[in-house]
Amino acid sequence: MFFLARYCKLLEENSFRGRTADFFYMLLFGSTVLTGIVLIGGMVPYVSESFAKIIFLSNSLTFMMVYVWSKQNPFIHMSFLGLFTFTAAYLPWVLLGFSVLVGASAWVDLLGMIAGHAYYFLEDVYPRMTGRRPLRTPSFIKALFADEAVVVARPAAVRFAAPPPEEVHQD
Repeated sequence: MFFLARYCKLLEENSFRGRTADFFYMLLFGSTVLTGIVLIGGMVPYVSESFAKIIFLSNSLTFMMVYVWSKQNPFIHMSFLGLFTFTAAYLPWVLLGFSVLVGASAWVDLLGMIAGHAYYFLEDVYPRMTGRRPLRTPSFIKALFADEAVVVARPAAVRFAAPPPEEVHQD
């Protein structure tokens, strides 16, 4: 929950500021990729047993957000449990190593890294190489979200306090 709250918030406030539809599309893309990997991986004979143990993909989706954040902010210095420092580019690998160290399955983290890398490559790297952007957010998704700033106009004649004593008319 800590990673979900922290890195989801950091992505929303920095990389996706004012682009709510793009953030939703990233989550939709990640969910689709993760579901596809698990479904296809469940059909592969030697790997299907590992994928059968994965019940929820929310941890992988959270790990995907950590991966995307770390790729977009690679030079931020971080500390892991106060033991050693590293840059944010290595955060997914440090967390993967810690998961293996405590005895958790590495598959969940690896799936998130695969989905995050697919998104990062198609959204940031590939457009710089070719000038084309394959993960452009569809217009029907953009129509669901109001990304423009909402301006609230206040009429000039409306007062929100009692009028000053000199303006009070006694008839």
